[in-house]
Amino acid sequence: MTLDTESLYRILYKHMGPQGWWPADSKIEIILGAILVQNTNWRNAAYAIDSLKQATLLDPHHILNLELEDLQTLIKSSGFYKNKAKTILALLSWLHQYDFDYKAIADKYHTNLRDQLLHIKGVGSETADVLIVYVFEGIEYIPDSYTRRIYRLLGYEHTEQYDKLKRNVSLPETFTNQDANEFHALLDNFGKNYFNGNASHQYTFLDEYFEYND
Repeated sequence: MTLDTESLYRILYKHMGPQGWWPADSKIEIILGAILVQNTNWRNAAYAIDSLKQATLLDPHHILNLELEDLQTLIKSSGFYKNKAKTILALLSWLHQYDFDYKAIADKYHTNLRDQLLHIKGVGSETADVLIVYVFEGIEYIPDSYTRRIYRLLGYEHTEQYDKLKRNVSLPETFTNQDANEFHALLDNFGKNYFNGNASHQYTFLDEYFEYND
């Protein structure tokens, strides 16, 4: 059984509308958020971003000039702050080589961009995919934890691991960057809104999905 990704996207969009993601004022803030939200909730990541904003105005050059211990202190609320600080510095150092010109980086690496990002210490599959979609304006499927729960609810296999589900689900060839952006945001916000005890919304969504794919 193959998941009809486009119908899933259309149903979610019909129910929820455009999401306006990623919640940030700049691409640097998106980059920091993608790292800081790893293994924690958005509230804890947001506290860390606010601390960084107060200390550095989120100027990447200012962040790079911070002592490692100072950066760790600023992002402590996000948890795993020692590793996250190293990842932030490694990723910003790599971007600095290209003067933070995201389009130039995307043009240079094109289909190899994901592999390049994964070679940066601390950047895993989900972070790489988020960066490609929200920073480099590419097209990637982002099967985060909420997405895997939704797909499991729909009766699909390969949901236990991020990379495994990604290998078994493809986005439609017609998807644009905006579609990839919205699809991830819709799935994530559906999970946040409806996996916390609001079963009626789950069943309404499921009923329509299966009716649509009957």
